[in-house]
Amino acid sequence: MRDDELLTVVEVMARLRLGRSKVYDLIRTRRLPSVTIGRCRRIPASALSDFIEGQMERAA
Repeated sequence: MRDDELLTVVEVMARLRLGRSKVYDLIRTRRLPSVTIGRCRRIPASALSDFIEGQMERAA
């Protein structure tokens, strides 16, 4: 995964194995940063990596 890559919500759903509502909830609560380009929501790959790393640290 490249750090400058922008992921769709569907790609994030697949990588986290979560549903659409949960991913949008993470975005809405600002736990998963995203950008809007036109009407498209995109999640930077680096933000997803940071989110996963943060979850791993909380679990430890």
